This record gives sequence, structure tokens and C-alpha cells, in this order.
Amino acid sequence: MNKRPSFATAALALLLALSHGVAVALTLPKESAVPGGVVIIELAADSAGERPRAHYNKKPLLVVNKEGRWLAVVGIPLTATVGEHKIEQQHTSGKMITHRFKVKDKAYKTQRLTVTNKRKVNPYAEDMARIIAEKKRTQQTLAHWDPRNVDELVFAAPVEGRQSSSFGLRRIFNGQPRKPHSGMDIAAPTGTPVFTPIAGTVSNTGNYFFNGNSVFIDHGQGLVTIYLHLDSIQVKEGDVLKQGDLIGTVGATGRVTGPHLHWGISLNDARVDPALFLTE
Repeated sequence: MNKRPSFATAALALLLALSHGVAVALTLPKESAVPGGVVIIELAADSAGERPRAHYNKKPLLVVNKEGRWLAVVGIPLTATVGEHKIEQQHTSGKMITHRFKVKDKAYKTQRLTVTNKRKVNPYAEDMARIIAEKKRTQQTLAHWDPRNVDELVFAAPVEGRQSSSFGLRRIFNGQPRKPHSGMDIAAPTGTPVFTPIAGTVSNTGNYFFNGNSVFIDHGQGLVTIYLHLDSIQVKEGDVLKQGDLIGTVGATGRVTGPHLHWGISLNDARVDPALFLTE
């Protein structure tokens, strides 16, 4: 597979550090306790020394160890209400430990877009069976749980380009309100290569009615990255990818106004702001 040069350089630096016995500290995403944001909550240590287990809204949470502390990295859904929320930790002693946090309000802006293919805004009756089947398949992909360790939580953007649309925008297509924008749009010419920012396994690929050519990569513990509207797909389901491997190329498939990559991040089955996971 083709590789992005900067990723190769970073990987070499990591290997050199490990070979010299230098500990590479886990970098955490930025916190933002708002709908579509991320909070990090310290868990009680497990007496058996194993990774603790915790849930939020009945969904298992990604748990990492940083400098001897067990931390739950919690994705807050865009539909979350303002106020107190809680996660439940299942301790080996048998008791449940409750950890509470507060979600603040955030007023996302409104974006009005004109889509020339009106069928992508108001699908025909014969399109609905396909749309429903694709929605079910996507839900299964994003709800999948793989217990593997997650060693990296901050990374470079998967494509070089201009951020053309931010996460959380209240979108209006051809004058009709639709669901908030669940990812980050990066504008780039058709054919621009798209790379995976961290290692993972391709869990879903296909051509979707609204999303066009799509790739989903499972990174473990409910962390899934999403790549939509691709021109070409260069991977297949089950492929194990290293950081910097080629996924596909930017395109304008599905419901779009021009060529771009929709890049999404799903954490404990909640779509969260990719900007929180980007390197400075």
C-alpha cells in the first residue's frame, strides 16, 4: 500500500524511541464537555490489575492507561441534553461505581447548502429500501466492540486540504432542515489520496446512497473513523492497516456540493468532533 511520507518519518522516530527504552506517553484528545464533545474520566483501579470496564448510555467505553492511571475516554452524542450525566464502572469487587460529569450547551451554526441532485435530498420511494438497509449496516458497524488496546488517540488529518465544513453544523439542504453535520469536511481535488491516521482494521466499505463511496476503520474499543464521498476505495473489509496506509481518494460521490472528504469519528457509538483528535 502507498504510504504518506510524514507518517513513515513519525513511525521511524517511534521505533527508535522504543529501541532505546524511551517510554512513549499516550496523548489524549482535547476535552470538550458539550454535545459532540469528549470528556476524560479517571476510573478506580481494578484490584486484579486489569483494564476496568465502564459504560455510558449502556455503551461500553474506551479505557486507556496513562502513567499508571486508568482513564475512560467518553464520546458525548450530539443529542445529549445539557446537565448532569454519569458513567457506570463495573468493579471486580462486584459493586458499581458511578462517575458524574456535566454537559454544557453549545450553539452550533447553521449551514445552508444547495444540492443539484434533488433525489439526494428527497429520495424516491424505490430508494428507501436501500437507505434503510444501509442505515442498519452502518449502525452495526459503529456499535461493534473490539477489546484490543488503543495506543494512539491524537493524529494528523487523513488528507491534505482546506476544512470546508465543521462538525455539528445544523444543515439545511435546498431549504429543508436535516440532521446536524456529524463529521469534518476537508475540501480537496478529486483524486487526492486519503490515508488512515492510526492503525486499524477495515470494518465496512461500500457505495451508499447519501454517503457515496465509504470506508469505516475500527481502531478498537468503540473507536471508529469514517471516510465518505470517496472517488475510489483502495482497501477491502478485513484489511489490517498501519498508520499512513492509503485508504482511497477524495471524490464527490453521494450527496455533495463538490469534491471533499467527510471525515468522521465515532466513539462509544457517538459521533464526536474530529478537531478534538487532531495534532496542533
